[in-house]
Amino acid sequence: MEIFKKTVQLQTSKKLQDIVDGFANSLQFKGWKVQSNVQNGQAVLQAVKAGFLRDIISADRALTFVFKQPDGSSNLEVDVGVGKLVQNLAVTAIEVLLLSDIFIFIDIPEILWTKHVETELLQELHAQL
Repeated sequence: MEIFKKTVQLQTSKKLQDIVDGFANSLQFKGWKVQSNVQNGQAVLQAVKAGFLRDIISADRALTFVFKQPDGSSNLEVDVGVGKLVQNLAVTAIEVLLLSDIFIFIDIPEILWTKHVETELLQELHAQL
């Protein structure tokens, strides 16, 4: 089991392009910035929630969804994880050591919140199928 990545197997009768488009539209409706690319039975969708706190503390983590649906089958594999996590953990360590203890009260909860949101979005994706 990986800590910062989750893989789920889903069954669907929908085409990959329709799945990604529907999920992207749903996220955009909820205020997420979304970019995606679908090619050859695979798709990548990256979603970032905008906000003023994100800009203040340079919290540029994004949720990345990788969809795999070989040959248009009913099997859909979805990997979801936090983008730029390793970089952000290093930045957090430097912030804590050099700047102030306040960053640990911002960055660690943000990582935990991101995992919560990740689970919520996977449930939403499953409901759309």
